[in-house]
Amino acid sequence: MRQSLLWSLQIFPRGRGEVSVKYYDWAARQAAMQPNKVAIKDLDTDRQFTYRELNARSESLAAWLQDNGVESGCRVAILARNCAEFFELQFACGKIAAIAVPLNWRLTEKELDYIVNDCTPTVLLHDLKFRDMAAYLQEHCQIATLLEIDTDSDKGDYELALAKYTQGCSPESMSHDDTAMIMYTSGTTGHPKGAKITHQMNLYNCINLGIPGRISPDSVHLVVLPLFHTGGLNCYANPVLHAGGQVLLLREFSPAAALRIMGDPELGVTHFFAIPAAYQFMMLHPDFGSTDFSRIQIAGVGGAPCAETILKTWLDRGVSVFQGWGMTETSPGGTALNAEDAVRKLGSAGKPLMHTEIKIVDEEGNIVPQGDVGELLIKGPNITPGYWNDAKATADAFVDGWLKTGDAARFDEEGFIYIVDRSKDMYISGGENVYPAEIENVLYQLPEVAEAAVIGIPDKRWGETGMAILVLKEGKTLEDKAVIAHCRNNLAKFKVPLKVEHIDALPRNATGKVLKRVLRDRFVGKGAPAIT
Repeated sequence: MRQSLLWSLQIFPRGRGEVSVKYYDWAARQAAMQPNKVAIKDLDTDRQFTYRELNARSESLAAWLQDNGVESGCRVAILARNCAEFFELQFACGKIAAIAVPLNWRLTEKELDYIVNDCTPTVLLHDLKFRDMAAYLQEHCQIATLLEIDTDSDKGDYELALAKYTQGCSPESMSHDDTAMIMYTSGTTGHPKGAKITHQMNLYNCINLGIPGRISPDSVHLVVLPLFHTGGLNCYANPVLHAGGQVLLLREFSPAAALRIMGDPELGVTHFFAIPAAYQFMMLHPDFGSTDFSRIQIAGVGGAPCAETILKTWLDRGVSVFQGWGMTETSPGGTALNAEDAVRKLGSAGKPLMHTEIKIVDEEGNIVPQGDVGELLIKGPNITPGYWNDAKATADAFVDGWLKTGDAARFDEEGFIYIVDRSKDMYISGGENVYPAEIENVLYQLPEVAEAAVIGIPDKRWGETGMAILVLKEGKTLEDKAVIAHCRNNLAKFKVPLKVEHIDALPRNATGKVLKRVLRDRFVGKGAPAIT
């Protein structure tokens, strides 16, 4: 009876042995059920892959990885713009118990240097655009092997490697508790942390987002966020592939292209996810008013708060805007606000998703009364078990099995959650988390700087941007343009402060902690919180 419930690799002549397909191998399952259905379309290159091809290419990549020293538990990093190879690597690692590590190509070489040295990948996949950066990382981080992806050629290194390994891989056993991926998030101490994403987390994210998101085998999802970001990969690309739907890929977001694709009846887009800025750019585009959105079932928005004017504009066009809250550490789904409540509960993050528990507690860990503000804690099978190579950060993040989000929140009388402040002093610029400590570390490299603090300030285009507040050493001078230039040389563009201010001393409490609230009161407005 048990054997009849499992798919056997013997139905695939490419396999090296008769090993049962594991329940987390979505590519193999869909290849068995609907081999000729198109799984992924790359709209920039006109390439498309059926589920049979997706699974076969993943098996070939897995075999190549094994022959290049990748064993169970080894890390394989990818530095590339949106392409089908992201998913091929994800499924390849799942077949051989390896761990995928998507790298943020917006970061500088120095920033990636820390991440790559932390996760120590055996292999780095990269696209043609990042050849020089890959060579730098190989030299400085002791990466054994590089594999270059050229999505515009069938004669590139990646394609030639797959062509040599058509016999398939030697599958490795694993469980849902094993780590499938490491996704790095900006760290409050100035260094990123690698959140461990397990196979269980991926599965429950498909359930948690799939049900309220109306995801089915008929879903067609347009991806415009970068796949190195959990929003691009898991909202809703992975849930759609899990259900046997279709994923459309854009290399980078363009308002004109996104509107054209969403309105194209031949492509039949049903699902979309983006940060609020993308929705704003699209609704300001001349084609917005004439675009046919009638096929869109769910338009997800996240990564930053969504302004009322954006929500109402899209709702008025008949688009079901799906809001929520989450973190990389929560798979990322944590809460959801249905479209019918979007205006009535403006500013709310919604309610906990299925299989997810949330409570709001005071500093002593006691649940606060309804309406009172406390720290949001979350628990469930969709929560990370911890951070890669960082036992202290893991221990600090949990209490009695609950993840401490650091976000201040409250429940209203109907059980809707409102996030009233950010995790510590983090702000979000264009959908990217920015932690001031990382920027402050760079500012302190300037010999003229005695004290430095960074806060998030409102920005019409990006939601928020950074302001650097400096105290200079006695007798020293420093031009604002020199500060900005230094940041540009050492930080990703979205982290570079837009403004610089100089003061005589930073406000501090009795223990010496800088009072960021006082700085926000002074430079943003009296009583103004970080934008939420």
